[in-house]
Amino acid sequence: MPTEYPDRSRLAGVFAEADVAEAYRHRPPYPAEVFTILDGLIRGRPRVVLDLGAGEGALARPLAGRVDRVDAVDPSAAMVAAGRRRPGGGASTLRWLVAAAETCPLDGPYALVTAGASLHWMRWRPVCQRIAPALTAGAYLAIVEHGPRRLPWQAELTALIRRHSRSPRYDPHFSLVGALDAAGLVEPVGTASTAPVCFRQPVADYVEQFHSTASLARVHMSAAEAAEFDAAVTRLVLPWVVDGRLALAVDATVSWGRLRSR
Repeated sequence: MPTEYPDRSRLAGVFAEADVAEAYRHRPPYPAEVFTILDGLIRGRPRVVLDLGAGEGALARPLAGRVDRVDAVDPSAAMVAAGRRRPGGGASTLRWLVAAAETCPLDGPYALVTAGASLHWMRWRPVCQRIAPALTAGAYLAIVEHGPRRLPWQAELTALIRRHSRSPRYDPHFSLVGALDAAGLVEPVGTASTAPVCFRQPVADYVEQFHSTASLARVHMSAAEAAEFDAAVTRLVLPWVVDGRLALAVDATVSWGRLRSR
């Protein structure tokens, strides 16, 4: 099992690209149930949350309406700029920080630490050791994974992604929680899954969201390869398109634990 995401340093730099940040808005949103689960995991007061690798704030922006403050940390100025423009991005309870999780200024104590599709890009041990002293007693690290499930075209899509991905060891079944446990950094405490919700999306937006990922960003592809990939995904999903849109069943898994490095 890898100790960090393969090719982390080479691939993670694409999140500084404005077109990658813009493509993020086409990713499915987190189900509302995610935020109810996270709210229930907060331990202590003040109810301040640290969101690591916040991106354009898909977790941080909705959470900001439920807590005293969210510190949304991301090293990409382009991502933070996109997040500020998104709904809720200017909330008074949301503090954006353009910084790496390994070196960001901490203003705890934090009653919860969250991470979406982000922690695998970081150096786990330095991050865990840095944030542990800034937590309230019993505070959790909660990792949220989400996306469309049970896609009829999943097998063909996985094969297509593997052909174009810049991550040679792309593994759709990689478990971040399992890797952190195996590394001795996090003691797993619980897991909860949300009920699937229907997310309807234009085909063009569904295709574009793949370019918000590090391994499929346009900066890594020639124009011809990007056009080939987009056309292949479009052909793949066409049998399930109704009125120009795909209906995706989106669910999420929230896994939480306590840092062992405290």
